[in-house]
Amino acid sequence: QVQLVESGGGLVQPGGSLRLSCVASGLALNYYGITWFRQAPGKEREGVSGIRVNSAITYYADSVKGRFTISRDSTTKTVYLQMKSLEPDDKAVYYCAIAYSYDADRWSYRREYNYWGQGTHVTFFS
Repeated sequence: QVQLVESGGGLVQPGGSLRLSCVASGLALNYYGITWFRQAPGKEREGVSGIRVNSAITYYADSVKGRFTISRDSTTKTVYLQMKSLEPDDKAVYYCAIAYSYDADRWSYRREYNYWGQGTHVTFFS
């Protein structure tokens, strides 16, 4: 059974940093891409950053380019999202998801993804 477990969320100050981790288990070796999504209160779930596991091609939403970096460790089946210069608009529940295949221009489409984690919260000190 495929399982994705996210961790690394927490409380942070504006301008601060966090590193999220997504550990995958129960996967066949031909899984294709892992993407971080986020969902803020009252908003749609949106794609933040994705990576194609075999080629390491990466994708970023415009809102996080230059601030977030996605990476993967294929040995441990872990994908990381390093987040810097965090802003209040980054407050959300962050989910990782796996797709077996997608076209490059559909990396952020939720319907392309086969499995999802339970999410990790990123919030800010008030």
